[in-house]
Amino acid sequence: MRVLTASDALALDDDLVVEGDNLAVLPRLPDGAFDLIYIDPPFNTGRVQARGAGRYDDAYEDYPAFLAPRLEHARRLLAEHGTLYVHLDPRESHYVKVLLDALFGRECFLNEIVWAYDYGARTKRRWPAKHDTILVYVRDRDAYWFDAEAVDREPYMAPGLQRSPERAARGKLPTSVWWHTIVPTTSREKTGYPTQKPEGVVRRIVTASSRPGGWCLDFFAGSGTLGAVCAQLGRRYVLVDDNPEAIRVARARLAAADAA
Repeated sequence: MRVLTASDALALDDDLVVEGDNLAVLPRLPDGAFDLIYIDPPFNTGRVQARGAGRYDDAYEDYPAFLAPRLEHARRLLAEHGTLYVHLDPRESHYVKVLLDALFGRECFLNEIVWAYDYGARTKRRWPAKHDTILVYVRDRDAYWFDAEAVDREPYMAPGLQRSPERAARGKLPTSVWWHTIVPTTSREKTGYPTQKPEGVVRRIVTASSRPGGWCLDFFAGSGTLGAVCAQLGRRYVLVDDNPEAIRVARARLAAADAA
């Protein structure tokens, strides 16, 4: 793993962690280099996200306009077999889906994944909001990579309805609704960085949509979850973030993974 700044020379000869504005870094990455791009951009909550030393301003006047040039680069950077996952919340996902339909073509929309969890504050004035939305687009509808056999299995809700006991015991391919907890406060993967996503969710994405040894990119890298998962699964990674605290957390996390 090498740690660079946006002004350093970029070459895909090692795993990279790059500190800098992604809009300055992305034009310097090669066309078609990535099997997978997963991004978890700020959600435009209208407030500062903070936990410990990690903090960032999460408010944009025109959120789709902020994402649009970055998503244009994402499409350019995907290999023909590549897949883009954009992790959002339900307040902005429909606006971003219209944008992605225009950039990729509606035929390249693959899935809307709902990540459902059950933790945090609850209101009694509406249904408590406990899910995120992950939009999935492919570069080429006829060529994208998806390894269903490698993906973790889930228990059937009604295993007794399965004709084969072996099939029931093996479980099923996950659907487009994923039940997975947030990162527990006592978990070994907890970094303390705000809005950190669990490795289990990202691992499923990397396993399904990248090949062993393939390159993966996250240009809103935060605490470095994509890099940590790629290191576990034998994939290569490029992480980009302009927040020095995010780079510090990701660098420490990935160095510990390399030393393990």
